[in-house]
Amino acid sequence: MRVRVDDQRDAAVTREANVVLAVRADDCLPVLLSTQDGTAIGIAHAGWRGLAAGVLENTVAAMACAPSTILAWFGPAIGRAAFEVGADVRDAFVTTDAGAASAFTAGRPDKWFADLEQLARRRLAKAGVPHVAGGGLCTLSDPARFFSFRRDRSRGRMGAFVWRTGPR
Repeated sequence: MRVRVDDQRDAAVTREANVVLAVRADDCLPVLLSTQDGTAIGIAHAGWRGLAAGVLENTVAAMACAPSTILAWFGPAIGRAAFEVGADVRDAFVTTDAGAASAFTAGRPDKWFADLEQLARRRLAKAGVPHVAGGGLCTLSDPARFFSFRRDRSRGRMGAFVWRTGPR
């Protein structure tokens, strides 16, 4: 079973062996998911728009298993000290979740620094996913290892991949 989670192709889920799930990202957060027993996997491109629209919650639901059995891993993304956004981005989160305000730090007038990882962790926790690892790698501040659209202003992308092997 392969499932495209949304029309934007921002997430996918499968229970099939030898099927590779992939997302391309520049500064957005790639999230890889697996059940603890490896029978279902998922992947999501979690930029701020996708996070606000529920891409992680929808991916967890599409995995059709107990969320408490899901393991999540965060790839590199723009870090909280580098991701400057407008009030519209902050409002997209705090209007439905007042606690999400803790993921934003005031910057210049009418600007905020957003913590994508913290927002994703909140969304996964609310969806019932207790196990999250990875993260902590900023695409913008580490040009030796990562592409960053905000830094480089070019259209390159990085890829994240997850797959399961063998029958289950």
